[in-house]
Amino acid sequence: MAARLREQYKKTVVPALMKEFDLKNVMAVPRLEKITVNIGMGEATQNPKLMDGAVTELTQIAGQKPVVTKARKSISSFKLREGMSIGCMVTLRGDRMFEFYDRLVNVALPRVRDFRGVSTKSFDGRGNYTLGVKDQLLFPEIDYNKVEKTKGMNISITTTARNDAEGIALLRHLGMPFRP
Repeated sequence: MAARLREQYKKTVVPALMKEFDLKNVMAVPRLEKITVNIGMGEATQNPKLMDGAVTELTQIAGQKPVVTKARKSISSFKLREGMSIGCMVTLRGDRMFEFYDRLVNVALPRVRDFRGVSTKSFDGRGNYTLGVKDQLLFPEIDYNKVEKTKGMNISITTTARNDAEGIALLRHLGMPFRP
């Protein structure tokens, strides 16, 4: 079964974006390429067991096993050795990406306290958007009782948009709640 959001993208978002940007070719319409979710765990240098919790929680959120990222350099002031595990990340594509985006926009973000929308200033100039989340408990898959430490995460949405205006339009049509 195809993702609900992918069907919406094909039926309503593509024609709207073609009209908005006066595009003749369907392949020129901006689309989601991938979503990368990253948890940086600097505290894992002192307590390596924290890494296991981060990996299981990211697996539950993304529906895919994350890759454990390791330090490239030793930094003595941070008590960090080369090769130590300091985070985990997962790259989502295809139906999993659409499912995750759907849950992020319709379930997780509305659960943020005093939520007024996300900023439009987090675009990188090429239509890609990065969003920081302070707490993994926004996602309903996480069991509150099993969490030993709250972990923030970076969510990077990579699009094929050529500029920020196209990226904002694409994400807005897909339901991203931007601030007015």
